[in-house]
Amino acid sequence: MPHFTWCDKGLSEDCHSLAAMAARFEEAAALMRRLDQDGFCLERQRGQQHITHTDSTVFAAFGFLDEAGPGRQLELVAS
Repeated sequence: MPHFTWCDKGLSEDCHSLAAMAARFEEAAALMRRLDQDGFCLERQRGQQHITHTDSTVFAAFGFLDEAGPGRQLELVAS
């Protein structure tokens, strides 16, 4: 199933004011709500939060890169 790992470390790290932090959190919340409405799910796997969708076409329409795909697997191969 297509997925990417959600990690919120540093979400507001580059913000220079409380207003900027609030805007960043609001943007992230709006995205999470849209993903939920479009059928994405949050799954916990090996201590990580993976955002998944059963339809790879919908997943790709958002511009996400599938971490389970062959490109990602090739990155893990030591040369």
